[in-house]
Amino acid sequence: MAVWLLLFASSSAFGQSVQSQTQGDRPLHMLVLGDSILWGQGLKAENKTWYHVKLWLEKNSGRRVVERIEAHSGAVIERSSLTDNLTSPNREVNMGLPTINDELDEAVRFYSDASQVDLVLVSGCGNDVGVQNLLNASNTGEVDEMTDAKCGKPVENLLRRIANAFPAAQIIVAGYYPFFSAETRNDFVVKALARRFFKTQPEGAPRMSSKEVFERLKVNSSQWHQTSNVKLAEAVRSINAEFGRERVMFVKVAFPAAYSFAAPQTHLWGFNRSPFRMTLLFLSFGKILLPSNDEVRKQRTASCNELYKNQRNDTTAEKKDRKALRLFCRYAALGHPNKKGAVLYADAITDVLKSSLVTTTLSNPP
Repeated sequence: MAVWLLLFASSSAFGQSVQSQTQGDRPLHMLVLGDSILWGQGLKAENKTWYHVKLWLEKNSGRRVVERIEAHSGAVIERSSLTDNLTSPNREVNMGLPTINDELDEAVRFYSDASQVDLVLVSGCGNDVGVQNLLNASNTGEVDEMTDAKCGKPVENLLRRIANAFPAAQIIVAGYYPFFSAETRNDFVVKALARRFFKTQPEGAPRMSSKEVFERLKVNSSQWHQTSNVKLAEAVRSINAEFGRERVMFVKVAFPAAYSFAAPQTHLWGFNRSPFRMTLLFLSFGKILLPSNDEVRKQRTASCNELYKNQRNDTTAEKKDRKALRLFCRYAALGHPNKKGAVLYADAITDVLKSSLVTTTLSNPP
């Protein structure tokens, strides 16, 4: 451990020169870009992945870390992925705007000296593909096609922009995970979720059984996990080849089946299954929905209700649409990393940073 600690104390922390590191106790600057993964959907600030990374850096460098958070729930990379232009001041509300490219533009405007940014954490492309599109895909080939289109060149272009905007920064790209797995319990609660949020068969096609629906959700989740990792890693390698050095690192998060949604050791937000809530569910014959079990549900629900409140001249169809949007918004934390999941991501990121720091220190001794 002492070897890589020397990196912070003297020579070239996160790619900076020996000369720039002699400027006293300058804090480390960390920028967080992207979607709900690095925003920390459903989590209080002190439980988010970026906050754990911040504490790790401060503990092991002895320097203060100043963070700038531009990430938010629902962020897409490209505006072409959007169907509306809605925004919300609450970053828990899953909105495509501002895009991740917009987030980058805002960060560039914020920093008076871009060379002082030491570390950039970024996640993106999941919303461009769309969770519903992924899980509703009729076969793995369709999943691969969508993932290649949104997690290939668009991510590569984004990383190139980040690397050029912040020439001294180390860039970390976080991968995704499978939502459902063989260990997800396919009980009536999960079945109700699938019926409400996922259209798993085209119009006019034979009705699928709940078992067939669940199998498709598992297969598509696994394929998304594998293909997105491949495409993100390819984008990282391409940018590093352009710059001739390892400016960008991809973090593949180990995510066993037991950690998936509604699994025995889940690391994702799910439903509040307290005895009281389950009793209400049964007494209502399933009409009362279980709330999500994340930490900021009440605040997000209030923002969702405000954003999608009925308008005076709404037609019956428009009211129905707004109701569906409110519901989807309220439950946006479902399937996102919970407190354990956030720690898992943070550990994966800091493990990669340790490896990078050791390599850099040994090749460029202070």
